[in-house]
Amino acid sequence: MSTTRLLSVNEGVLPLVAELKQRAQELKLAVSTGAAGETVVDAGASVPGSLEAGRIITEICLGGLGTVAIAPSERLARWPFAITVRTSNPVIACMGSQYAGWQLTNEEGEEAYFSMGSGPARALAGKEALFKDIAYADQSETATIVLEAASPPPEALVRRIAHDCDVAPEKLTIIFTPTQSLAGSVQIVGRVVEVAMHKAHALHFDMSAIVEGIGTAPLAPPHPDFLTAMGRTNDAVIYGGRVMLAVTGPAAAARELAEKLPSSTSADFGKPFKEIFSRYEGDFYKIDGMLFSPAEVQVVALETGETFSAGKVDPGLIDASFG
Repeated sequence: MSTTRLLSVNEGVLPLVAELKQRAQELKLAVSTGAAGETVVDAGASVPGSLEAGRIITEICLGGLGTVAIAPSERLARWPFAITVRTSNPVIACMGSQYAGWQLTNEEGEEAYFSMGSGPARALAGKEALFKDIAYADQSETATIVLEAASPPPEALVRRIAHDCDVAPEKLTIIFTPTQSLAGSVQIVGRVVEVAMHKAHALHFDMSAIVEGIGTAPLAPPHPDFLTAMGRTNDAVIYGGRVMLAVTGPAAAARELAEKLPSSTSADFGKPFKEIFSRYEGDFYKIDGMLFSPAEVQVVALETGETFSAGKVDPGLIDASFG
């Protein structure tokens, strides 16, 4: 499959990045210039950050190809607010940009650092085989990367990121959002459509057939303990997430996707994520990858107009997780 440049996710987020900078005081962010000349946006480590910052950062993660809203929801009585994500370009927005698939770590002898990179810069570096699968690459003189981390990367790693993206360091923007923060909670739960897309890819569904995506999940309350915060944000999607995907192609394929997509198809389903994580002694990669998907799904077969539904939201497990 040939790789073609379609929409530029890095160029597409420039107005959103500018908004973060312009509204930094209002959004309770800290914006600075790093040692290599990069722009660094702290969205919750040395500053409080905010839900609105998290909403904008989620749209940045989507490469500017999706809209994110925080609004009341009647689905869960005890947790009345939800994050809703919509995109008409789900493959590029979710897989080509939002997915945290770029492993960033310093080389031997350098200052220790590790984070998974998400956001538009991934499509410039093209480090993941995934980009061949979705036939997407970006070209831009600017790059923006989002890290679920408590600190920005050190200078040596920053320069390597810029090099891999083929941009000058001063054209690189690094946004970091700790898991425990308000903004971090929003941007993680805001991956509700992305996890459905990623699972569809793992199930070998034809990604080019997915033409629209919308999803919603309860707003997880932040917690100062990292493991608790991580558990809550994952549970929001695994037990409270609802996604609709519109697909082209045969209705039989849409039906099969719907049947396999919910998180309940995983052998690890049924306990709060923090408990699952502890059971595997903190080894994230031992957890069944099929768990990372929404609780409830609808797949609309555009060819026939049929809608196939599977899975269900579990209010009890959300209550157990959120406290």
